[in-house]
Amino acid sequence: MEQLTGYPRPDGRWGVRNHVLVLPLHSAANLAAERSAEGLAGAASVGHQWEGIEGDPDQERIASTLAGFAANPNCFATVLIGIRREDTAIAKAAVRRGGRIHLVAMADHRGTAGTVAAVRPLLERLLAEASLTQRRPMPISGLVLGLECGGSDALSGITANPALGVASDLLVAAGGTSILAETPELIGAEHLLAARAATPEVGRRVLEVITGFESAIRDLGVDVRGAQPTPGNQAGGLTTIEEKSLGAAKKGGDAPVAGVLGFAQPPERPGLQIMDTPGHDIEQMVGMVAGGANLAAFTTGRGTPTGSAITPVLKIATNTAIYRRLEGDIDLNAGAILDGEESLESMGRLIYRRLLEVAAGELTSSERRGNREFAISRTVSPMTAFSG
Repeated sequence: MEQLTGYPRPDGRWGVRNHVLVLPLHSAANLAAERSAEGLAGAASVGHQWEGIEGDPDQERIASTLAGFAANPNCFATVLIGIRREDTAIAKAAVRRGGRIHLVAMADHRGTAGTVAAVRPLLERLLAEASLTQRRPMPISGLVLGLECGGSDALSGITANPALGVASDLLVAAGGTSILAETPELIGAEHLLAARAATPEVGRRVLEVITGFESAIRDLGVDVRGAQPTPGNQAGGLTTIEEKSLGAAKKGGDAPVAGVLGFAQPPERPGLQIMDTPGHDIEQMVGMVAGGANLAAFTTGRGTPTGSAITPVLKIATNTAIYRRLEGDIDLNAGAILDGEESLESMGRLIYRRLLEVAAGELTSSERRGNREFAISRTVSPMTAFSG
């Protein structure tokens, strides 16, 4: 690959895509957002089920997620569609996080049809401006990589996850940032991650977050160790939560743990970060993207088409059988390690090269197919114990 290029943002961050996003602030605005972006190349929209209820115990968490997603550097600009003209708090938070934000209130435009009629010309103007933005030479330090696994099997910790760990180490060594998420899938590996902490305080936070999650789930009457691995994981050959967690942690390679992040919190420094997220694939992806991930890698042994509306997601199969079965949904086959065609090191370097190519503009399978999954994450509930 030649020089890595991206889109510089005014706050110093870098985008690897240049979308104009339409994001509803209330589930009742979903249709207006979808219709506004419909058929406009370069425009993206997502929907969700949050109703913006005052007094919602998760209101701060959800507002932070929406603000961070709106401000992701892969967005040239974001149009927020609210219900009332006073829906300004999330817009202001997104601006503070570096986003170029336009807020449209449905109350000012006589409902859905009027809102769409107002937003369409705004999007066309923003897309025209975005088309004039040129890629510029970009440092590796501008990359923030989200690390994810879903539909894990017995080979996840042998092929794809450790190979992705090699790629993550290469990125971190070059000055970039990787985010390791999925708190439920780190239970049993917390002592190993804490031992790699860059400082004693970071090590303390690693243990606090992971053991705290397990305690919170236990207080709700759920045995997370009994809930894991999931039936799908077991069908794929995983037998215990420790086995699953040790494999999941391998996505983070061997780099020191530089920091521990709350859900949707942006990193303050480069290096390997651990983000406290649920195990659900889409929720954790949204959390990392809301935290600033402009690139993501997703390993799978059982298969999944999951993608993101604004951040390219590189899919990596753990085995050749699932790669062939879901060829149109998966980008790379780490099963080549088991087949004797690649070593762990060579596969990791291949993943790293492909990530740089994707960052420079090459489309992933999920982008070509239009995957744009989005889900709102809430605080700990019994269902949080279950993940892929």
